[in-house]
Amino acid sequence: MIHQRECPIETIIHVLSGKWKPMILWLLIDSTKRFSDLEKLIPDVSQKMLAQHLRDLEREGVVDRTVYPTVPPRVEYSLSEYGQTLIPVAEVMCAWGENHNKRKYEEPAS
Repeated sequence: MIHQRECPIETIIHVLSGKWKPMILWLLIDSTKRFSDLEKLIPDVSQKMLAQHLRDLEREGVVDRTVYPTVPPRVEYSLSEYGQTLIPVAEVMCAWGENHNKRKYEEPAS
């Protein structure tokens, strides 16, 4: 049974929960990426966790997975049309993070 969330904040936290999902989202804003590209861009993520997060984002309709019938198969990930609606959210999160870092590291200690 799918749990319907009443709070919109709970919904976005559910969709983007996980250490690497916001980073994956951010990296796919600029261009389509192959799995190996994402591995290189996020060196601390394990293959298993990257694959799981990509599957989750695909299941939520945020990421499109395209398989090309080549040998070996080539798989690319991109933001879906629906996923692109998260770009403003990611941009605001980025701006907030930058502002927070400045505040945290530039203010004199009390």
